[in-house]
Amino acid sequence: MSSNVLALTAISALTILAACTTDGSMSNSAAPPSTAAQSSGAAPQMQGTSAKHVLEADSQAAMASLASTHPQMADLAHKAKAILIFPNVVRAGFLAGVSHGSGELIESGNVTGYYATTSVSYGFQAGAQQYAYVMLFMTDAALNSLKTSSDFEIGVGPTVVVVDEGTAKNLNTETARSDVYALIFNQQGLMAGSALRGTEISRIGT
Repeated sequence: MSSNVLALTAISALTILAACTTDGSMSNSAAPPSTAAQSSGAAPQMQGTSAKHVLEADSQAAMASLASTHPQMADLAHKAKAILIFPNVVRAGFLAGVSHGSGELIESGNVTGYYATTSVSYGFQAGAQQYAYVMLFMTDAALNSLKTSSDFEIGVGPTVVVVDEGTAKNLNTETARSDVYALIFNQQGLMAGSALRGTEISRIGT
């Protein structure tokens, strides 16, 4: 597939994604950064206090859902150095799939930073989907890698174990040995499957 075709499919998917995030059923916290910010190369910004309040409320609701549906992961979160939670990630696509969302980094119960998650994948994958995902940073080194990287990519650097439903049931503080654990949950929509490998995470300016 030529680079022009890849570019067109990515643009098409982004257009679908933008339409989804303007729908009332999708949270505003998942809206992608403005085109102007992307074209200028500037870091995306949180759009005011109200956006932070919405993201905070969404993150708290997502963590409550995690505790209810995956108590083992919630227990492990208490042992983590930090929790990175993305409560509303929107994924849409046709010939290319694009996902985007905003999240917050929590350390010792306090929000210490805001982050954006973005991924692009190719191949037929028509549909739209909304989901949450959480990353538990178990070591200081892994957490420092997130904080010091301009673009932290899952699958590069610290070992990130993406936990499935079966593994989550057997995971506990005694068996957890990896740098980072990640779990996708609260999935809604028609697009089958979600993957985190290759996802890029970047800090959002405040």
